[in-house]
Amino acid sequence: MEHVLDNPAWNALISGNSNLSFGGEKVKYFDTEVSPFVGFDNNTNENFAALYEMLPNSRPVLFVAPVETDISAAWKVLRVIHGVQMVCEPAKIGHEIMIDQVPLGEEHVPQMLELTQLTNPGPFASRTIDFGHYQGIFEEGRLVAMAGQRLHTFNYAEVSAVCTRPGHTGKGYARQLILNQINRMRAAGDIPYLHSRADNDRAIKVYESLGFKTRIDVWFYFMVKG
Repeated sequence: MEHVLDNPAWNALISGNSNLSFGGEKVKYFDTEVSPFVGFDNNTNENFAALYEMLPNSRPVLFVAPVETDISAAWKVLRVIHGVQMVCEPAKIGHEIMIDQVPLGEEHVPQMLELTQLTNPGPFASRTIDFGHYQGIFEEGRLVAMAGQRLHTFNYAEVSAVCTRPGHTGKGYARQLILNQINRMRAAGDIPYLHSRADNDRAIKVYESLGFKTRIDVWFYFMVKG
């Protein structure tokens, strides 16, 4: 039986993120200013074709699958990223939050966009904050680190946009931000998970130290209409 995290974008679009969802019964997507993720109930040529008809020509989209996938020739694949999907096991470590974190709102979006452009933690646009639960760390009024939630796939919540401004790494900010997200998700009855590039050994070691274990490999396809 397929696990809900085998098709995380689709299952988020029909469950925890349904309020941000557009599309039909078999094909769904987010507004471009929220997220490029798209999802299908099944990864068929018919559904790729249906998405092709739904979206404007210039919009890039992001498709994720647990296996390498032949993308319909109508689409132009811009980039493929091999990643891993990690799920947080019951923690065996302390959960104490030592660094003050600030809930991020619309007034912080310009700084959030600047930070993600510097660090490239993954797609982030002007309304990505609509996923909710973003927390930041500030120094002298400047946002230097943040993390939040993205795909809410039934009772699994994805930690996302973990990033630290260059010159401020090595202070434990990412670890504290992730711990805060783990605590909040568990308090809400959700299981934390995340995605990482498969070759990002440094980040994966941090995630493992926080209780995350690799569940499956995944492939991310950034694509536009051909």
